[in-house]
Amino acid sequence: MATKQTDPTDDTSGEPMEAAERTTGPDRGGSALGRLAHRWWTGNLAFEFIRVRKRWYAASAVVILICLIGLLVRGLSLGIEFTGGAAFTAPAPDAAAAVPVVREAVQNSGVPDMQEVTVQVTGASVRAQTRALTPEETTTVRTAIADSLQIPPDQVANSVIGPSWGQQVSSKAALALGIFLALVMIMIAIYFRDWKYSAAAIVALMHDLILTVGVYALLGFTVTPTTVIGVLTILGYSLYDTVVVFDRLRENTRELSRKTYAEEANDAVNQVLIRSLNTTMIGILPVVALLFTGAVLLGTGPLKDVGLALLVGMLAGAYSSIFIATPLVVDFKRRDEDVVRQDKRVHKRRDEAELKARNASSAKVSITETADEEGTPDGSVLTMPRTKVDDLRRGAAGRPQPSRKTRSERKSR
Repeated sequence: MATKQTDPTDDTSGEPMEAAERTTGPDRGGSALGRLAHRWWTGNLAFEFIRVRKRWYAASAVVILICLIGLLVRGLSLGIEFTGGAAFTAPAPDAAAAVPVVREAVQNSGVPDMQEVTVQVTGASVRAQTRALTPEETTTVRTAIADSLQIPPDQVANSVIGPSWGQQVSSKAALALGIFLALVMIMIAIYFRDWKYSAAAIVALMHDLILTVGVYALLGFTVTPTTVIGVLTILGYSLYDTVVVFDRLRENTRELSRKTYAEEANDAVNQVLIRSLNTTMIGILPVVALLFTGAVLLGTGPLKDVGLALLVGMLAGAYSSIFIATPLVVDFKRRDEDVVRQDKRVHKRRDEAELKARNASSAKVSITETADEEGTPDGSVLTMPRTKVDDLRRGAAGRPQPSRKTRSERKSR
Protein backbone atom coordinates (compact mmCIF):
# COMPACT_ATOMS: atom_id res chain seq x y z
CA MET A 1 0.00 0.00 0.00
CA ALA A 2 1.34 3.39 -0.89
CA THR A 3 1.79 6.07 1.69
CA LYS A 4 1.16 9.77 1.29
CA GLN A 5 4.87 10.50 1.82
CA THR A 6 5.87 8.63 -1.33
CA ASP A 7 7.15 10.88 -4.11
CA PRO A 8 5.11 10.14 -7.25
CA THR A 9 7.86 11.56 -9.44
CA ASP A 10 10.16 8.69 -8.48
CA ASP A 11 9.71 5.88 -10.95
CA THR A 12 12.84 3.99 -10.05
CA SER A 13 11.40 1.71 -7.42
CA GLY A 14 10.20 -0.87 -9.91
CA GLU A 15 7.15 -1.65 -7.81
CA PRO A 16 3.85 -2.50 -9.50
CA MET A 17 1.01 -0.01 -9.59
CA GLU A 18 -0.21 0.46 -6.06
CA ALA A 19 -3.32 1.73 -4.44
CA ALA A 20 -3.83 3.57 -1.17
CA GLU A 21 -6.84 4.22 0.98
CA ARG A 22 -7.43 7.91 1.46
CA THR A 23 -9.98 7.47 4.19
CA THR A 24 -11.43 4.60 6.11
CA GLY A 25 -14.71 3.96 4.39
CA PRO A 26 -17.61 2.01 5.80
CA ASP A 27 -17.16 -1.71 5.72
CA ARG A 28 -20.12 -3.17 3.88
CA GLY A 29 -19.02 -6.77 4.47
CA GLY A 30 -19.02 -9.29 1.64
CA SER A 31 -16.00 -10.64 -0.22
CA ALA A 32 -12.63 -8.93 -0.47
CA LEU A 33 -13.31 -8.20 -4.14
CA GLY A 34 -16.66 -6.66 -3.25
CA ARG A 35 -15.12 -4.44 -0.55
CA LEU A 36 -12.37 -3.41 -2.97
CA ALA A 37 -14.97 -2.54 -5.62
CA HIS A 38 -16.96 -0.56 -3.06
CA ARG A 39 -13.95 1.50 -1.94
CA TRP A 40 -12.97 2.12 -5.57
CA TRP A 41 -16.49 3.11 -6.55
CA THR A 42 -16.89 5.49 -3.61
CA GLY A 43 -13.52 7.13 -4.26
CA ASN A 44 -11.76 5.76 -1.16
CA LEU A 45 -9.09 4.03 -3.25
CA ALA A 46 -6.32 6.06 -4.89
CA PHE A 47 -4.26 4.56 -7.71
CA GLU A 48 -0.73 5.65 -8.50
CA PHE A 49 -0.93 6.93 -12.07
CA ILE A 50 1.82 9.56 -12.10
CA ARG A 51 4.64 7.74 -10.32
CA VAL A 52 4.65 4.91 -12.90
CA ARG A 53 3.93 7.15 -15.85
CA LYS A 54 6.98 5.93 -17.80
CA ARG A 55 5.31 2.55 -18.03
CA TRP A 56 2.23 4.13 -19.61
CA TYR A 57 4.49 5.99 -22.04
CA ALA A 58 6.21 2.73 -23.01
CA ALA A 59 2.91 0.85 -23.42
CA SER A 60 1.44 3.64 -25.55
CA ALA A 61 4.60 3.78 -27.69
CA VAL A 62 4.34 0.04 -28.38
CA VAL A 63 0.68 0.33 -29.39
CA ILE A 64 1.39 3.33 -31.63
CA LEU A 65 4.31 1.47 -33.23
CA ILE A 66 2.06 -1.52 -34.02
CA CYS A 67 -0.52 0.80 -35.57
CA LEU A 68 2.11 2.56 -37.71
CA ILE A 69 3.46 -0.80 -38.89
CA GLY A 70 -0.08 -1.85 -39.77
CA LEU A 71 -0.56 1.34 -41.78
CA LEU A 72 2.71 0.85 -43.66
CA VAL A 73 2.29 -2.88 -44.32
CA ARG A 74 -1.46 -3.34 -44.82
CA GLY A 75 -2.51 0.20 -45.66
CA LEU A 76 -6.06 1.50 -45.48
CA SER A 77 -8.88 -0.18 -47.37
CA LEU A 78 -10.41 2.86 -49.04
CA GLY A 79 -14.01 2.80 -50.25
CA ILE A 80 -14.98 3.47 -53.84
CA GLU A 81 -15.74 7.06 -52.81
CA PHE A 82 -11.96 7.52 -52.61
CA THR A 83 -10.78 5.11 -55.32
CA GLY A 84 -13.68 5.23 -57.80
CA GLY A 85 -15.82 2.30 -58.97
CA ALA A 86 -19.30 1.15 -59.99
CA ALA A 87 -22.49 0.91 -57.93
CA PHE A 88 -25.56 -1.26 -58.64
CA THR A 89 -28.90 -0.74 -56.89
CA ALA A 90 -31.75 -3.27 -57.10
CA PRO A 91 -35.10 -3.50 -55.27
CA ALA A 92 -35.50 -6.38 -52.81
CA PRO A 93 -38.52 -7.05 -50.54
CA ASP A 94 -36.24 -8.65 -47.93
CA ALA A 95 -33.12 -6.56 -48.40
CA ALA A 96 -31.21 -8.00 -45.39
CA ALA A 97 -31.64 -11.56 -46.68
CA ALA A 98 -30.71 -10.48 -50.22
CA VAL A 99 -27.29 -9.13 -49.22
CA PRO A 100 -25.41 -12.47 -49.19
CA VAL A 101 -27.28 -13.61 -52.31
CA VAL A 102 -26.23 -10.55 -54.30
CA ARG A 103 -22.65 -10.71 -53.01
CA GLU A 104 -22.31 -14.34 -54.11
CA ALA A 105 -23.85 -13.56 -57.50
CA VAL A 106 -21.41 -10.72 -58.17
CA GLN A 107 -18.39 -12.73 -57.05
CA ASN A 108 -19.44 -15.67 -59.28
CA SER A 109 -20.38 -13.52 -62.29
CA GLY A 110 -17.14 -14.39 -64.09
CA VAL A 111 -15.77 -10.83 -63.96
CA PRO A 112 -12.20 -10.89 -62.54
CA ASP A 113 -11.15 -9.20 -59.26
CA MET A 114 -14.62 -9.05 -57.74
CA GLN A 115 -13.79 -10.49 -54.30
CA GLU A 116 -13.75 -7.03 -52.68
CA VAL A 117 -17.39 -6.28 -53.54
CA THR A 118 -19.36 -4.38 -50.92
CA VAL A 119 -23.12 -5.03 -50.56
CA GLN A 120 -25.29 -3.06 -48.16
CA VAL A 121 -28.94 -2.35 -47.46
CA THR A 122 -30.38 1.01 -48.52
CA GLY A 123 -34.02 1.11 -47.49
CA ALA A 124 -35.98 -1.46 -49.54
CA SER A 125 -33.05 -2.04 -51.91
CA VAL A 126 -29.59 -3.55 -51.93
CA ARG A 127 -26.55 -1.63 -53.19
CA ALA A 128 -23.46 -3.40 -54.52
CA GLN A 129 -20.18 -1.50 -54.96
CA THR A 130 -17.37 -2.84 -57.10
CA ARG A 131 -14.18 -1.66 -58.72
CA ALA A 132 -14.30 0.36 -61.93
CA LEU A 133 -15.82 -1.80 -64.73
CA THR A 134 -15.81 -1.75 -68.49
CA PRO A 135 -19.21 -1.51 -70.30
CA GLU A 136 -19.15 -5.27 -70.99
CA GLU A 137 -18.33 -6.10 -67.34
CA THR A 138 -21.09 -3.75 -66.19
CA THR A 139 -23.67 -5.61 -68.28
CA THR A 140 -22.46 -8.97 -66.94
CA VAL A 141 -22.66 -7.89 -63.29
CA ARG A 142 -26.08 -6.30 -63.73
CA THR A 143 -27.44 -9.47 -65.31
CA ALA A 144 -26.00 -11.58 -62.48
CA ILE A 145 -27.68 -9.39 -59.86
CA ALA A 146 -31.02 -9.48 -61.68
CA ASP A 147 -30.88 -13.28 -61.94
CA SER A 148 -30.07 -13.67 -58.25
CA LEU A 149 -33.08 -11.53 -57.27
CA GLN A 150 -35.28 -12.93 -60.04
CA ILE A 151 -36.11 -9.49 -61.47
CA PRO A 152 -35.67 -8.02 -64.98
CA PRO A 153 -32.18 -6.57 -65.68
CA ASP A 154 -33.63 -3.13 -66.43
CA GLN A 155 -34.68 -2.83 -62.74
CA VAL A 156 -31.01 -2.93 -61.69
CA ALA A 157 -29.70 0.64 -61.81
CA ASN A 158 -25.97 1.25 -62.15
CA SER A 159 -23.83 4.34 -61.75
CA VAL A 160 -20.14 5.23 -61.93
CA ILE A 161 -18.46 6.88 -58.94
CA GLY A 162 -15.33 8.89 -59.66
CA PRO A 163 -12.48 9.28 -57.15
CA SER A 164 -12.67 13.08 -57.27
CA TRP A 165 -15.51 13.24 -54.76
CA GLY A 166 -13.60 11.19 -52.19
CA GLN A 167 -10.47 13.24 -52.74
CA GLN A 168 -12.43 16.41 -52.08
CA VAL A 169 -13.77 14.90 -48.86
CA SER A 170 -10.24 13.89 -47.80
CA SER A 171 -8.73 17.31 -48.51
CA LYS A 172 -11.53 19.15 -46.70
CA ALA A 173 -11.28 16.74 -43.76
CA ALA A 174 -7.50 17.35 -43.52
CA LEU A 175 -8.09 21.10 -43.64
CA ALA A 176 -10.77 20.84 -40.94
CA LEU A 177 -8.45 18.75 -38.78
CA GLY A 178 -5.63 21.32 -39.08
CA ILE A 179 -7.92 24.22 -38.19
CA PHE A 180 -9.39 22.21 -35.30
CA LEU A 181 -5.97 21.43 -33.81
CA ALA A 182 -4.80 25.05 -34.14
CA LEU A 183 -7.94 26.39 -32.42
CA VAL A 184 -7.66 23.74 -29.70
CA MET A 185 -4.08 24.76 -28.92
CA ILE A 186 -4.97 28.44 -28.73
CA MET A 187 -8.13 27.95 -26.65
CA ILE A 188 -6.53 25.62 -24.09
CA ALA A 189 -3.47 27.87 -23.76
CA ILE A 190 -5.73 30.87 -23.11
CA TYR A 191 -8.06 29.03 -20.73
CA PHE A 192 -5.28 27.54 -18.58
CA ARG A 193 -2.85 30.45 -19.20
CA ASP A 194 -0.12 27.92 -19.93
CA TRP A 195 0.95 26.46 -23.30
CA LYS A 196 2.11 23.25 -21.61
CA TYR A 197 -1.51 22.16 -21.10
CA SER A 198 -2.30 22.64 -24.80
CA ALA A 199 0.85 20.78 -25.87
CA ALA A 200 -0.08 17.79 -23.70
CA ALA A 201 -3.67 17.82 -25.02
CA ILE A 202 -2.49 17.85 -28.66
CA VAL A 203 -0.16 14.90 -28.03
CA ALA A 204 -3.07 12.97 -26.53
CA LEU A 205 -5.27 13.85 -29.52
CA MET A 206 -2.65 12.65 -31.98
CA HIS A 207 -2.35 9.42 -30.00
CA ASP A 208 -6.11 8.85 -30.33
CA LEU A 209 -6.07 9.68 -34.05
CA ILE A 210 -3.18 7.32 -34.89
CA LEU A 211 -4.66 4.53 -32.77
CA THR A 212 -8.07 4.78 -34.45
CA VAL A 213 -6.68 4.84 -37.99
CA GLY A 214 -4.25 2.03 -37.14
CA VAL A 215 -7.08 -0.21 -35.92
CA TYR A 216 -8.86 0.34 -39.25
CA ALA A 217 -5.71 -0.75 -41.08
CA LEU A 218 -5.13 -3.81 -38.88
CA LEU A 219 -8.75 -5.01 -39.03
CA GLY A 220 -9.18 -4.21 -42.72
CA PHE A 221 -12.33 -2.15 -42.26
CA THR A 222 -13.23 -0.03 -45.28
CA VAL A 223 -12.63 3.70 -44.87
CA THR A 224 -15.54 5.75 -46.18
CA PRO A 225 -16.56 9.40 -45.76
CA THR A 226 -18.66 8.23 -42.81
CA THR A 227 -15.46 6.97 -41.18
CA VAL A 228 -13.91 10.41 -41.58
CA ILE A 229 -16.90 11.97 -39.82
CA GLY A 230 -16.57 9.46 -36.98
CA VAL A 231 -12.85 10.19 -36.53
CA LEU A 232 -13.46 13.94 -36.34
CA THR A 233 -16.22 13.31 -33.80
CA ILE A 234 -14.07 11.33 -31.39
CA LEU A 235 -11.43 14.08 -31.33
CA GLY A 236 -13.97 16.33 -29.66
CA TYR A 237 -14.84 13.65 -27.12
CA SER A 238 -11.19 13.02 -26.30
CA LEU A 239 -10.56 16.73 -25.83
CA TYR A 240 -13.53 17.07 -23.46
CA ASP A 241 -12.27 14.25 -21.21
CA THR A 242 -8.77 15.77 -21.14
CA VAL A 243 -9.97 19.26 -20.21
CA VAL A 244 -11.98 17.83 -17.29
CA VAL A 245 -8.81 16.33 -15.77
CA PHE A 246 -6.80 19.50 -16.45
CA ASP A 247 -9.42 21.64 -14.76
CA ARG A 248 -9.27 19.52 -11.61
CA LEU A 249 -5.47 19.68 -11.67
CA ARG A 250 -5.54 23.46 -11.84
CA GLU A 251 -7.94 23.65 -8.89
CA ASN A 252 -5.73 21.38 -6.78
CA THR A 253 -2.56 23.40 -7.50
CA ARG A 254 -4.11 26.86 -7.21
CA GLU A 255 -2.99 27.20 -3.58
CA LEU A 256 0.05 25.93 -1.70
CA SER A 257 -0.45 22.56 -0.10
CA ARG A 258 1.53 19.90 1.73
CA LYS A 259 1.91 17.83 -1.46
CA THR A 260 4.16 18.03 -4.49
CA TYR A 261 2.84 18.98 -7.91
CA ALA A 262 3.00 15.36 -9.08
CA GLU A 263 1.01 14.22 -6.04
CA GLU A 264 -1.62 16.86 -6.71
CA ALA A 265 -1.82 15.68 -10.32
CA ASN A 266 -2.27 12.10 -9.15
CA ASP A 267 -5.06 13.21 -6.81
CA ALA A 268 -6.72 15.08 -9.70
CA VAL A 269 -6.76 11.96 -11.86
CA ASN A 270 -8.20 9.86 -9.04
CA GLN A 271 -10.86 12.47 -8.28
CA VAL A 272 -12.21 12.41 -11.85
CA LEU A 273 -11.53 8.72 -12.50
CA ILE A 274 -15.00 7.50 -11.59
CA ARG A 275 -16.60 10.28 -13.59
CA SER A 276 -14.52 9.47 -16.67
CA LEU A 277 -15.25 5.76 -16.43
CA ASN A 278 -18.97 6.36 -15.98
CA THR A 279 -19.05 8.75 -18.95
CA THR A 280 -17.11 6.33 -21.13
CA MET A 281 -19.18 3.27 -20.22
CA ILE A 282 -22.46 5.08 -20.78
CA GLY A 283 -21.18 6.56 -24.04
CA ILE A 284 -19.93 3.34 -25.60
CA LEU A 285 -23.11 1.35 -24.97
CA PRO A 286 -25.03 2.89 -27.92
CA VAL A 287 -21.84 2.81 -29.99
CA VAL A 288 -21.49 -0.93 -29.38
CA ALA A 289 -25.12 -1.32 -30.46
CA LEU A 290 -24.34 0.62 -33.67
CA LEU A 291 -21.29 -1.49 -34.39
CA PHE A 292 -23.11 -4.77 -33.69
CA THR A 293 -25.98 -3.78 -35.97
CA GLY A 294 -23.71 -2.60 -38.76
CA ALA A 295 -21.07 -5.32 -38.61
CA VAL A 296 -23.12 -8.38 -37.57
CA LEU A 297 -26.72 -7.82 -38.64
CA LEU A 298 -26.22 -5.74 -41.79
CA GLY A 299 -22.68 -6.81 -42.66
CA THR A 300 -21.65 -3.43 -43.99
CA GLY A 301 -22.83 0.13 -44.31
CA PRO A 302 -22.51 3.51 -42.56
CA LEU A 303 -23.35 2.09 -39.11
CA LYS A 304 -20.36 -0.22 -39.28
CA ASP A 305 -18.05 2.51 -40.60
CA VAL A 306 -18.89 5.06 -37.93
CA GLY A 307 -19.38 2.52 -35.12
CA LEU A 308 -15.79 1.24 -35.11
CA ALA A 309 -14.32 4.75 -35.30
CA LEU A 310 -16.44 5.95 -32.37
CA LEU A 311 -15.75 2.85 -30.24
CA VAL A 312 -11.97 2.92 -30.68
CA GLY A 313 -11.78 6.69 -30.42
CA MET A 314 -13.81 6.92 -27.20
CA LEU A 315 -11.77 4.21 -25.49
CA ALA A 316 -8.51 5.79 -26.66
CA GLY A 317 -9.68 9.23 -25.50
CA ALA A 318 -10.54 8.00 -22.01
CA TYR A 319 -7.14 6.28 -21.79
CA SER A 320 -5.06 9.18 -23.11
CA SER A 321 -6.61 11.78 -20.80
CA ILE A 322 -5.50 9.77 -17.74
CA PHE A 323 -2.35 7.98 -18.82
CA ILE A 324 -0.82 10.42 -21.31
CA ALA A 325 -2.15 14.00 -21.10
CA THR A 326 -1.91 14.53 -17.33
CA PRO A 327 1.49 12.81 -16.87
CA LEU A 328 2.83 14.93 -19.75
CA VAL A 329 1.73 18.11 -17.96
CA VAL A 330 3.68 16.96 -14.88
CA ASP A 331 6.79 16.38 -17.00
CA PHE A 332 6.42 19.70 -18.83
CA LYS A 333 6.01 21.69 -15.61
CA ARG A 334 8.50 19.98 -13.33
CA ARG A 335 11.16 22.63 -14.16
CA ASP A 336 8.89 25.63 -13.54
CA GLU A 337 10.17 27.82 -10.70
CA ASP A 338 6.96 27.71 -8.65
CA VAL A 339 6.72 23.92 -9.02
CA VAL A 340 10.39 23.49 -8.02
CA ARG A 341 9.93 25.71 -4.94
CA GLN A 342 6.79 23.87 -3.87
CA ASP A 343 8.43 20.46 -4.28
CA LYS A 344 11.52 21.57 -2.32
CA ARG A 345 9.32 22.96 0.46
CA VAL A 346 7.40 19.70 0.73
CA HIS A 347 10.51 17.52 0.71
CA LYS A 348 12.20 19.72 3.33
CA ARG A 349 9.21 19.48 5.64
CA ARG A 350 9.10 15.74 5.26
CA ASP A 351 12.85 15.40 5.91
CA GLU A 352 12.54 17.39 9.12
CA ALA A 353 9.60 15.30 10.27
CA GLU A 354 11.48 12.11 9.49
CA LEU A 355 14.58 13.31 11.38
CA LYS A 356 12.51 14.24 14.41
CA ALA A 357 10.82 10.86 14.41
CA ARG A 358 14.19 9.12 14.11
CA ASN A 359 15.62 11.05 17.09
CA ALA A 360 12.57 10.29 19.17
CA SER A 361 12.86 6.58 18.46
CA SER A 362 16.59 6.56 19.27
CA ALA A 363 16.06 8.02 22.78
CA LYS A 364 16.61 4.95 24.97
CA VAL A 365 15.13 4.71 28.45
CA SER A 366 16.24 1.87 30.77
CA ILE A 367 15.58 0.80 34.38
CA THR A 368 18.35 -0.87 36.40
CA GLU A 369 17.67 -2.67 39.68
CA THR A 370 20.06 -1.80 42.60
CA ALA A 371 20.93 -3.87 45.68
CA ASP A 372 22.70 -3.36 49.06
CA GLU A 373 25.89 -5.07 50.18
CA GLU A 374 24.00 -8.22 51.12
CA GLY A 375 22.43 -8.44 47.68
CA THR A 376 18.95 -7.42 48.77
CA PRO A 377 17.16 -5.24 46.19
CA ASP A 378 16.78 -1.74 47.58
CA GLY A 379 15.68 0.35 44.59
CA SER A 380 15.85 1.14 40.86
CA VAL A 381 17.82 3.59 38.69
CA LEU A 382 16.07 5.21 35.69
CA THR A 383 18.49 6.04 32.83
CA MET A 384 17.51 8.33 29.93
CA PRO A 385 19.26 10.82 27.58
CA ARG A 386 19.97 14.35 28.85
CA THR A 387 17.69 15.82 26.18
CA LYS A 388 14.84 13.63 27.41
CA VAL A 389 15.43 14.78 31.02
CA ASP A 390 15.37 18.41 29.90
CA ASP A 391 12.13 17.82 28.04
CA LEU A 392 10.55 16.30 31.14
CA ARG A 393 11.73 19.22 33.29
CA ARG A 394 10.29 21.75 30.87
CA GLY A 395 6.97 19.91 30.67
CA ALA A 396 4.50 20.03 27.87
CA ALA A 397 4.25 23.83 28.06
CA GLY A 398 8.03 24.25 27.85
CA ARG A 399 8.25 25.81 31.40
CA PRO A 400 10.54 24.56 34.24
CA GLN A 401 8.68 22.19 36.57
CA PRO A 402 8.97 22.22 40.40
CA SER A 403 11.36 19.65 41.80
CA ARG A 404 12.34 18.53 45.33
CA LYS A 405 15.94 19.29 46.36
CA THR A 406 18.06 16.76 48.19
CA ARG A 407 19.19 17.23 51.85
CA SER A 408 22.78 18.10 50.83
CA GLU A 409 21.46 20.75 48.41
CA ARG A 410 19.28 22.32 51.10
CA LYS A 411 22.23 22.43 53.64
CA SER A 412 24.51 24.07 51.09
CA ARG A 413 22.24 27.12 50.83
